[in-house]
Amino acid sequence: MSDNPTHPTSPDRSAHPEAAARPGRPAPTVTVIVPVHNTRRYLDRSLGSIFAQTLDPDRIEVIAVDDGSTDGSGAWLDAAAATHPRLTVVHQPPSGGAGKPRNVGLDRARGDYVFFLDSDDHLGPEALARLTRMAEEHDSDVVYGRIVGTEGRGAPVDLRTTNPRVSIFDSPVYWSLAAYKLFRRSFIERHRLRFVEGRLLAEDLPFGIAALLRADTVSVLADYDCYYLHGRDDDSNASRQDMDWPAYLAYIDTVLADVAAAVPPGPDRDTLMVRHFHGEILMPFAAPYLARDEAGRRAMREAARPLVDRYLTDRVLAALPPGLRLRAHCLRAGLDAELTAVVRADTGRPPGPPHLQDGRAYAAYPHFRDPDHPLPDALYDLTARIGVQQRLTDLQWVGGVLHLHGSATLRAVGADRVEVVLHRSGAHVAVPATYGPDGTWHAALDPATASHGTPMADGIWGLKIAVAAHGAEAEAADASAPAGPDAGDAAGAPPPAAVRREAWLVPEGGAAATDTAPRVVSHGPDGPTVAALFLSSPHGHLHLDLDHDGARRPLGADLRGAAACARTGRATVAAGVTLPGCPVDAGLQFVLRDATRCVALRTTVERAAGDRYQARARLRSGPSGTWRVALRLTAGGLRRELPVQSADGTGPLTLRVP
Repeated sequence: MSDNPTHPTSPDRSAHPEAAARPGRPAPTVTVIVPVHNTRRYLDRSLGSIFAQTLDPDRIEVIAVDDGSTDGSGAWLDAAAATHPRLTVVHQPPSGGAGKPRNVGLDRARGDYVFFLDSDDHLGPEALARLTRMAEEHDSDVVYGRIVGTEGRGAPVDLRTTNPRVSIFDSPVYWSLAAYKLFRRSFIERHRLRFVEGRLLAEDLPFGIAALLRADTVSVLADYDCYYLHGRDDDSNASRQDMDWPAYLAYIDTVLADVAAAVPPGPDRDTLMVRHFHGEILMPFAAPYLARDEAGRRAMREAARPLVDRYLTDRVLAALPPGLRLRAHCLRAGLDAELTAVVRADTGRPPGPPHLQDGRAYAAYPHFRDPDHPLPDALYDLTARIGVQQRLTDLQWVGGVLHLHGSATLRAVGADRVEVVLHRSGAHVAVPATYGPDGTWHAALDPATASHGTPMADGIWGLKIAVAAHGAEAEAADASAPAGPDAGDAAGAPPPAAVRREAWLVPEGGAAATDTAPRVVSHGPDGPTVAALFLSSPHGHLHLDLDHDGARRPLGADLRGAAACARTGRATVAAGVTLPGCPVDAGLQFVLRDATRCVALRTTVERAAGDRYQARARLRSGPSGTWRVALRLTAGGLRRELPVQSADGTGPLTLRVP
C-alpha cells in the first residue's frame, strides 16, 4: 500500500481486485457507491454503516471512489478493503464534484440495484434490506427511504407514509432530487442516466429529475429511518459553499429547459416549478446576494430574471410563501430596492408578527401597504399557509365529565382563543376552553349540558380543536367599541376572528393512552346513557360515541362469572364486572333466559374500588333446562342486559338446572 493518499500512478487500487468477479460468488443485490473527497473523519461512520447492514453481506457490493483526497481518506479506504472483500476502492485525480466519482462507480457496478451514499452521511442498519425488499416486491425503479436530518442539517422532505407507488405530481418525492436513494440499475442503464461532472452543487439535479420523469414505479419507504443526512461541524457541506451564482443560475436554466420539454405547460409543470423556485431559482437571493456589491447583485438578478419570466405563472406565484413570492415578483418587475429590503428582512432579525386585518393574515415584510412602494397585498398574504400546532396531552373522565388538556397555537400568528368543537352529521357543538399565556388549554365536556345547556344528541361525534387569533388591530377595535346601553348586544363580545383553524384531536400515545372503555354518563332528563371514546383508523382521530341503545359499544366487556347447580335444583351464580360511571343507585340483577322464558334472580351486589362490582345470587329451585346468564343494569331510563361470559372467557355462561 502506498503512503501517498492520492495514488497518482494507480487510478484503481482495490485490496481485493478479484472480489468483483470471484468464481462461485453470486452477483450482488445492491451496489453502494460512495464518492469520497477529504472526508477521512467521517469514513468510520459512513462505511461502517454499510458493513453493519442486516442484509446478507454477500448481497452487498461497495464501490468507494476516492476523488483526489489529501487527508488520508485513500489510505483508510485501502486498509478497509483489506478486511472487507466486498469493498472495491478506486482512486482518481480530483474532479471538482461528486458527479464523476458516482459515474465511475456506476460503470463498475454489478448489483441489481444501486444506492448512492455520501461519505459524510450514514445508513440505518436495516436500510438496504428494507429498500431492496420494497423494490423487489413492487418492481420499483426508484425507492425513497425516509431521510433524517441531523447535526444542524435538515431533511429535504418529510416522508410520512409508506406507499409502493406514488406520483411525482401529488407526493413530496420531487422535493428530494439528491442522489441518496435506491435505483434499479437496469433502469439507469436503459435510460443512460449519468451525473453532471465537475460541478460542486446540483450535479445530481438532472439525474434525479430524469429518473423521476421516466420511472414506471416510484416507491416510498417511510416507516424506517433509512438515511441520516449530516451537517459538517466545519460548515463545509457543498450546499453551503459560495460560488459563481450567475453561472449557477445559467446552469439551472439548462436543467429546467429539459423539465419544460418533458412536461407541457399546465398544473403538472407548475407543481414541479414550485419546487425549483424554492430550491434553485430563488435560493441564492439570501446572504450570498447581500454579500455582493451592486454589480454582483445586478448580475445575479439578470441571471435569474429569464427563469422567472419563463416559469413564474400565477399558480406558481400563489403557491410560494410570502418571502419567496415577494422575491419573485420583485425580480420580474425590476424592483431592485424592494428585493434587497425583503432579502435583508429574512437574513437579519426575522420579520415581526403578521398583520391580522380584514379577516386575513399578512407577513410583516417591508413596504406592506406602503404608498411609496405599491406592492399588492396578495404578495404578503399567508392566510392559507397558517395551520394549527397542537397537542392533546391528557384526557380523563371525572364523573360524567370529560376533561381535556393540551397546548395549541397557530403557526406564525399565535392564538388567543381556543374551543373544542364536536361534529356530527352537519351539526356541531362548541365547548369553550380556558387558554393560558403559555399556550396551554383545558376544556370540560359534559354530554348532559354541552349543547347550549341541553344534552347532546346520540351518535358519533368527532372532536376537533378550534384555535383563533384576533391580533392587535382587532383588540384595539374591540377596546374602542362603545360600551353601555348604546353598545347593544355586541358589548363584551369578542371581535370577529382574523384567523380561525380547526384540527382533529389526536391523543399523545394513541389508543394505549386513551380510556376507550364504555361508561355510563348523565344525559339530562332522559337519564344516563353510554359514552365511549375511540380513535378512528388509520389516523387516530378522537371520537365520542353516545349510544343510549348500547348496540355499538356494549358495557361489561370484562363481565365474567361462574354458575353451579346441585341435583336438588339449588343453584349459585356469581360474577364480577367493571362499570365505569355507574350511578350508586343503579340496579344490578341476574336474569336467566332460554328460548321462551326469563327468570329474574334476587341478587346481592358489592361495590369495590375502580368501579368494580361483584354480584351473587342463589336459586333454591327453578324450572329445569339450560339457561343463559345475563346481568341486568337499570339506571333511570337506561336498561341493559349484559351477557355473562364463563370465567375462562371461552363462551357465554350457562346454568343447567336438572
